[in-house]
Amino acid sequence: MNIIVAVDQNWAIGNKGDLLVRIPNDHKHFREETTGRVVVLGRKTLETFPQGMPLKNRTNIILTHDSKYQVKDALIVHSVEELMERLREYDDQDIYIIGGDSVYRQLLPYCNVAHVTKIDHAYEADAFFPNLDQDPAWEITADSDEQTYFDIAYQFLRYERKNR
Repeated sequence: MNIIVAVDQNWAIGNKGDLLVRIPNDHKHFREETTGRVVVLGRKTLETFPQGMPLKNRTNIILTHDSKYQVKDALIVHSVEELMERLREYDDQDIYIIGGDSVYRQLLPYCNVAHVTKIDHAYEADAFFPNLDQDPAWEITADSDEQTYFDIAYQFLRYERKNR
């Protein structure tokens, strides 16, 4: 499975229920990676999307503890175990974990590839992703040239789990 995330210098991913920054090229990269694939996300993340609706042209699977939660055009699961059972129907390489922080933390152990947009700035934040640079199980296997959006420098990195 894949994880896709944008992080700042401190591996922060959000603040007060929103992204730290919106970089159009990062959104384009996200669309290119996930369109036609399976995306797994939490309810709170879904609720930050326009009109709280699932992403188009993807199979959306929402992980929530709320047993009454329903949303049109999405599959709902209530535990990691139920999610893993449901994911057996799909090719492992076509599954992308897209947030938020609790979903990332629960599912990172099941992932072999992490697509990380690393932003060269430190933002005020209250949500974080595990620091893969400090995790000996992960290594960078690909990186892009540094890019800029106004005064924000960033690059796309691909991490892969070692020995899998």
